[in-house]
Amino acid sequence: MKYSIIVPVFNRPDEVDELLSSLLSQTFTDFEVIIVEDGSQKTCEEVCKKYSNQLDLHYFMKSNSGPGQSRNYGAERAKGEYLLILDSDVVLPEGYLSVIEEELKREPADAFGGPDAAHESFSETQKAISYSMTSFFTTGGIRGGKKKLDKFYPRSFNMGIRRDVYMELGGFSKMRFGEDIDFSIRIFKANKRCRLFPDAWVWHKRRTDFRKFYRQVYNSGIARINLYKKYPESLKLVHLLPMIFTVGVIFLSLLFIIGLFVSLVPSVSYSSKTVGLSFCICAIAPILLYSLLILIDSTVQNKSIKIGFLSIRAAFVQLMGYGFGFIEAWWKRCIKGKDEFAAFEKNFYK
Repeated sequence: MKYSIIVPVFNRPDEVDELLSSLLSQTFTDFEVIIVEDGSQKTCEEVCKKYSNQLDLHYFMKSNSGPGQSRNYGAERAKGEYLLILDSDVVLPEGYLSVIEEELKREPADAFGGPDAAHESFSETQKAISYSMTSFFTTGGIRGGKKKLDKFYPRSFNMGIRRDVYMELGGFSKMRFGEDIDFSIRIFKANKRCRLFPDAWVWHKRRTDFRKFYRQVYNSGIARINLYKKYPESLKLVHLLPMIFTVGVIFLSLLFIIGLFVSLVPSVSYSSKTVGLSFCICAIAPILLYSLLILIDSTVQNKSIKIGFLSIRAAFVQLMGYGFGFIEAWWKRCIKGKDEFAAFEKNFYK
C-alpha cells in the first residue's frame, strides 16, 4: 500500500464526514484511512461506518492525549509506505493524491507538505481568516507561499512522510502546541529530503469566529518560544515580526492618543495643537496604510470588499494574538525561567 492517511479527531463528526466524502472522489486510490478518535464525547463512529464499505477505513477510539500523540497512535497501525497527516477540518480536491504521486515520481522526498486554501462555500469570516493565514503580508510566506522569508516547514494540516522515517524520528513529541513544527525541525536536523508540493493543496476550514482564532494564534506565539528553548537556531526574523508589529501598534496608538489629547485641550497654544495633530497623523498613518494594503490585496483575491474589510480584522487579530502570546512566553520562559506551558489548554484542537 502506498499511502496511509492519518486523521486525529476530537468532537468533529461533521468535519470527518466532509473529509471522507472528498476521499471517495480521489483519482489515485491506493490508500487507507486511519481515523483516531481522541477521547471525543461526540464521536464520528457512525460517520465512519457509513464509509466503511467504500474506503479502506480503520477507526480507533482512545483516551484524550492531544493530536500529536494520536497521530503516533495511528502511525503505529499504518501499513502505507508514506504517512499523510491531515487535520479533520480539511477537504481534499479530487487530484490531491495524484499530485503527490506525480511529485514523488519526479523527485523523491522523505517528507513533504502542501499549502491550504479557502473553498468557495466557506463563510466570509473563514475566507478572511484563510487570507490572513496564507498571505505573504501577514505570514511572510512561511506557510507554503511562493514568496517566503524562511524555509518551508510542513504543517500537520497537510504533510506527508515516509513511514520508516517517521518511526526513525519517533513521531510527534508531547508538545501541546507547535508539535508539527518541532517534528519538521527534527526532519531537517536529520538531513532528510523535505519538499514543498505547491499543487498538493487542501481546502482548510478556519476558525468560525475571531475569538477562537485569537486563541489559536495566541498559542502559536507561545509555541514559538517553546520551540526556541528547544532549538535556539530555529528562531528567525520572520518569527519576531508579529511581536514587533504588536509593540508598534501599541506605541503608535499611545502616540495617537497623546497627540489627540494635546490638540483638543483648549488651554494649549496653537503651536502645541499643531504638534499634537502632527503626532496623530504620524501615528495613525502606518496603521492605515497597512490596513489599506490588506484591504486591497484581500479584496482582489477574494473578489469581495466585505471579505477585504474582514481580512483587516483577521490580520490584526492574528499578528497581535501571536505577538501577545510570544511576549508572554518570552517573559515567563526566557526571563523568569519557567517550564513549557500553553494557554487555553482545554482543547488541543484549537
